[in-house]
Order: sequence, then structure tokens, then C-alpha cells
Amino acid sequence: MAKNTIRNMEEFAALSGISRPTVSKYFNDPESVRTSTRKRIEEALEKYEYRPNMFAINQNRKLTKNLGIVVPYLADPFFAELARNIEQRCIAAGFRPTLYSSHGDQELENDILDSLRSLKPAGVLLAPLGRTSDRAIVEKFCADIPTVIFDSFLPDMGFAFVGSDNWQFARLIVEYLCRTGEPPSFLEMKTPSNPNANRRRKGYIEAMERLGHEPQIVKVDGEGWEFEEIGRREGGKALAAGLFKSNTILCSNDRLAIGFLAACFEQKIRVGRDPDCQIRVAGHDDHPFSRFTCPPLTTIAQDYDAISRCAVETLFKAIEGSENKHETTLFEGKLVMRDSA
Repeated sequence: MAKNTIRNMEEFAALSGISRPTVSKYFNDPESVRTSTRKRIEEALEKYEYRPNMFAINQNRKLTKNLGIVVPYLADPFFAELARNIEQRCIAAGFRPTLYSSHGDQELENDILDSLRSLKPAGVLLAPLGRTSDRAIVEKFCADIPTVIFDSFLPDMGFAFVGSDNWQFARLIVEYLCRTGEPPSFLEMKTPSNPNANRRRKGYIEAMERLGHEPQIVKVDGEGWEFEEIGRREGGKALAAGLFKSNTILCSNDRLAIGFLAACFEQKIRVGRDPDCQIRVAGHDDHPFSRFTCPPLTTIAQDYDAISRCAVETLFKAIEGSENKHETTLFEGKLVMRDSA
């Protein structure tokens, strides 16, 4: 291969068959990787005649090895699992990640970003509150510190956005529910905390209309992150009042669905696919607890592994100073069929 054919570290990693975080770790400190791995990398360097930009690498060595990871609600097992994946990948690449939760509070999110500045992090992986974030503060932070936004989309902020294709989520679950029973009604909060809910509603409407069905959306009172209680209390009120025109209920997220299952139990309404069941319930996300509900919840699974891997690798590109315009990467979901629908 001709010299200088490989343009960056990412291409070198792909050609050499070594993970990009491991290659990055080697260039920061060759002694930090195993002897056998170091030998493979050095053989690949010679084979492909790759010469990294040592000026950029030396500049990066002046940075701290601190990374920030910020999620909106760490008590939610969904964010805990995503943060765990991200944290382990950062540690494997030789960084020191610090995990923060804004607990659904805008003022606390602002304080966390301010505290992160004092740590002089090499970069930050941020899942913002979304609708309730102070966008001016988030935008200023992203302009000053290499930041990758994940999960909750804020337009044109950060080096990149990595998340799920929520339109595809809704289309996939609607098509399945219509194919196997009555077209679903859609249950959501009037003021959802996460902007993903808006995309799921739009995806639901689009899919229903494309299949020739009239969308039916039931909005219930409630805001914040107590989704299970809102699903139980407010979803239960809607159920008792006969607001659902279908015996199939699609919830905006799994936590809302888990609460709604409790409301069905309280009203002695049997949920599931059996002939004697009165209602079907489905959600979005494949929340870690969704397989343990009664009955287990049909849902759309987010790809935790792909999202965490892409977010971390994209942040490493930003830290290394790779020139790139703002990118959005969305991962499709997978239908998980269980007994609730």
C-alpha cells in the first residue's frame, strides 16, 4: 500500500483489525496495551506505512484523561445500562470517566456542566434533559468542550448526535400490532420530558395513516420522570373513562406502559394475547424491567451496544481534532414480542 493512503486513525484501525479505542490508547501510551497487541499494531504500522499526525497526538497528551458522562435520570435502569456501556468503553480506552445525573432538573444540569468545565475534560458524552434543557447554556458548553450528544436530540449541538430512530420504532410496532389485532391507540403524557416522545407520536400517526387507520391519541396529565406513576394513575383514569377506542394500547415508552399494566391489574382487566384477555399493551425501548412485568411487555428494543460504541468512538474523533461537520447517527430498533401483545 502506498504511503499516506490511510487518512486517519479510524481507517488504520479498520484495516489492521484492531479496535479504534485500543489503537488510540497505544498512540497515547504504547506501554498501556498488551505486548501482543502492541506488536500487532506496530506490524500494521509498518505494513500499511501509516504515520499518524504526531502533532495532534502530542497536543492530546496535554489534555487531561478526564471524560464526563451526563444522563438525565440515573435512577432509570435504561440510562443506567446505557451509561454502564459508555463508561466501560471509556475506561478500556485509557480515560477516566465521571458519571453525573441531572435528576430531571434544569438547574442541576446547568451546575453539572459548570462543574465539568473545572475538570478540564478531554470530552463529554451528554444525554440532555431535552425539552427542559437551557439550550443557550448547553450550546455554549458544546462550543467550548468536545461534546457528543446522545439519546435526546438537540438540533445542531455538539460534535454529533447519536441515538435511536424513533420514527422507525413507531412504524415497526404499529405494523406488528395492526397485523396481529386491532389498530392501537397511543398513550402519552401531555408534556413529555424527552423529545423522543414527539417523534414516536409522529411515527405512530404516519404508520396508522399509511395502513388506512385513523390515529387515536390519548394524552394524560403529568410531567417529569415519574412515568410509572403517571401511567398507573392517569392512564388508569383514561381506561376507566373509556377513552380508548381500541383494545390495543401503544405507550410512548416502556415505563409508562409498566404503570399502565398496574392500572389494568387494579381494574381487573386481563392483559395479553390469550382469547380471554381484554386488552393488549405495548411500549418502546425494551426497558431492562420490561421482560419481568406481568405479562412480559411487547416492545421495541434500543441497541444499547451500538449507541454506546458509536457515541464513544465519535467523541474520540472529536478529541483528536478530526475535522468533521455535525453528524447525526440513528440506530434502528428491534421488535421484541412478548405476552402483553
